[in-house]
Amino acid sequence: MEYKFSDRMSLLKGSEIRELMALTARPEVISFAGGMPAPELFPCEAVKEACVEVMDEMGQRALQYMPTEGLVTLREKIVKRMEDKLNIKTDAAHVLLTSGSQQGLDFSARVFLNPGDVVLMESPSYLGAVNAFKACEPTFVEVPTDDYGMIPEELDKILATTENVKMIYVIPDFQNPSGKTWTMERREKFMELVNKYEVPVIEDNPYGELRFEGEYLPSLKSMDTKDLVIFLGTFSKILAPGLRIGWVCANEKVLAKYNFVKQGADLQISSLDQLVADRFLDKNDLDAHVNKIREVYHVRRDLMLKTMEECFPKSCKWTHPEGGLFTWVVLPEGINAKDIAPKCLEQNVAFVPGGSFFPNGGKDNHFRLNYSNATEERIVEGIKRMGAVLTQVLAEK
Repeated sequence: MEYKFSDRMSLLKGSEIRELMALTARPEVISFAGGMPAPELFPCEAVKEACVEVMDEMGQRALQYMPTEGLVTLREKIVKRMEDKLNIKTDAAHVLLTSGSQQGLDFSARVFLNPGDVVLMESPSYLGAVNAFKACEPTFVEVPTDDYGMIPEELDKILATTENVKMIYVIPDFQNPSGKTWTMERREKFMELVNKYEVPVIEDNPYGELRFEGEYLPSLKSMDTKDLVIFLGTFSKILAPGLRIGWVCANEKVLAKYNFVKQGADLQISSLDQLVADRFLDKNDLDAHVNKIREVYHVRRDLMLKTMEECFPKSCKWTHPEGGLFTWVVLPEGINAKDIAPKCLEQNVAFVPGGSFFPNGGKDNHFRLNYSNATEERIVEGIKRMGAVLTQVLAEK
């Protein structure tokens, strides 16, 4: 039978990262390709205890439906954490639980975008957001960035000359894929422009608590005076991604639209997962757990950058992330990272080519490296192998 799929399906492709991860599942492959947290740091025993307690004390409730908004006590804990860590002052009525922050991206597109509407994104930007937005058939406009974040003069020009800009998507802290963090000055100028043009902003903050050096900077949401910022958060990088608990924080009018979309998508996130996470937070010190994560990732970042300095050709450049999970490599002009990837795979080491992180394509002389999900020994060995491949390829040019 020949199926007649919707036109939008032609716009959607499998994530290059997911497809590459399938190739790198072999244990002998040293993979810097994913964006996964280190599984050895998951609080398995504490989560197990929380599961047992929840099922023993309230098993029927854990297996029943819940309100779409999510468990109120869990939302209250999220509200307190956002205030303590990000200076966001809100309440539980302004928070909707989602199946990870990825679902928040999908919902953002459904809430704001019609075919042809314009989305502004950092160049480069998170591939998962690009894919989530594509289903709604927008026009992507890339805003140039530098080491300090989105360039305000370029953003101002684009907003002044582009019609029908429906939203701006940004990751100001330890951006995926570049690892860059916006300076305070850039945040202030960005919010000035947002207020001037009154454009909704999707602030995605999956990595914000994973800072290794420097000072924590306020979120855009905490600087928002016109209710223009929709904040997406998640427990995936600070607790465990398998629980699939994210959230949207927005004003009542906007959050009501997300709630409608959530009802049509899956009614709610898992009741069991919500109760387990809530009990875990009651019984355990999440700050202490996050500190352990930061300590391990800090060591791995330092080791990766040190080994790159020793083994990569001098013509290659890369970012120095102050936190998060990634560094971003820039190859000399004319070198395509997609051509290098299979050569590295032959040496049992993998990375993500960077071209797909640019919403409109191109700029293939980039690639992303993840340091969170590899041991110190594998980081050193993998970077050495990559360095040998890069040295050989560049010598042939």
